[in-house]
Amino acid sequence: MSPSSKSTMIPPQVIIFLYLICTTFATKQSSLYPFESIYQFGDSLSDTGNRIRQPGATSFFDISNLPYGMTYFHKPTGRFSNGLLVIDFIAKALNLPLLSPYLDRNASFSHGVNFAVAGSTALDNAFFAEKNIIVPSTNIPLNHQMTWFKEYLNSVSNDAPERKRLLKKALVIMGGYGGNDVNNAIWHGWSLEEIRKDFVPFILESISNAVREAIHLGATYIVVPGILPEGCLPIMLTLFPSADVKDYDDKRCLRKYNEFVLFFNNHLQKAVESLKLEFPDAIIHYFDYYQAFQSILHYGNFFGFDQNSMLKACCGVGGKYNYNKKEVCGSKGVEACQNPAEFIHWDGIHLTQAAYHHISDRLIHDVLPKATYAI
Repeated sequence: MSPSSKSTMIPPQVIIFLYLICTTFATKQSSLYPFESIYQFGDSLSDTGNRIRQPGATSFFDISNLPYGMTYFHKPTGRFSNGLLVIDFIAKALNLPLLSPYLDRNASFSHGVNFAVAGSTALDNAFFAEKNIIVPSTNIPLNHQMTWFKEYLNSVSNDAPERKRLLKKALVIMGGYGGNDVNNAIWHGWSLEEIRKDFVPFILESISNAVREAIHLGATYIVVPGILPEGCLPIMLTLFPSADVKDYDDKRCLRKYNEFVLFFNNHLQKAVESLKLEFPDAIIHYFDYYQAFQSILHYGNFFGFDQNSMLKACCGVGGKYNYNKKEVCGSKGVEACQNPAEFIHWDGIHLTQAAYHHISDRLIHDVLPKATYAI
């Protein structure tokens, strides 16, 4: 590198400063966005209370107990975090109410609905049964959430053109999907190579079909998120430790799982590009959860995260990553850290409100402003 090139390098502090200014500006300009409603599909990263209202459903984490919800709501709400999720921050940025879960039949759905349910998969239960993989009978896969979506639209109006007018100025967030599908296979002993071949193409097809269906129903603006870096999650780091330093990347995450996520997300992005060609009148955006998370991990100290706790769960007990599958968050005697805002990870799988806030800033800045010129 020449001396002149060194002199033009922008320090990381300046990059972060500029990034924060841009995201703050984008958030404050939210009144420019044309969205009047939001429809969210997904799993526990987006669930605002469906799982907790689902008859007969159980959860690995007892989200009906504090410290879930401790930071923002000061009580459990069915969110798998200490407070707000990405979808909540997006709603706030658009000056819309927080999305109510579809199963809360006393809620107002005047500005959209949240269909996301914790544990949900892109693939349906029959697919897993064919692979001899046991998933809960209460799993609400993507196609089931689409059925809910159509039921909701029919309850609003019997007139198809009117339903399309409703969706014309709606933001539809399709996922992220794929994480639970992959994890179900991993827990049942499938190798990552087998999952690449026997699961990923069908996951992508399911997501693509759901996007097609939403567009046929009238949706015009759809965001399709990728999945988080699995190799950085405390649960994966705890359950699949390695004595070989080569198995970890420069962020001390498990290399092979993150490489798999990159493979998946790259193919999902290609699927989104194909959908753009198929539906030139619709606006379809891929959002990179992986890179949004990695930016937090890389610049965490500038965002106020504790450098010594970047891969540790805030709510949990024991071990290098503060995660123990026998004593998980929500269990009796398991407490949260004193300052969740200094942690990226909440319970070993899900993130803290602070981490979700930074991811939502990235989405608001990178994706939503494009809607101003598109709708």
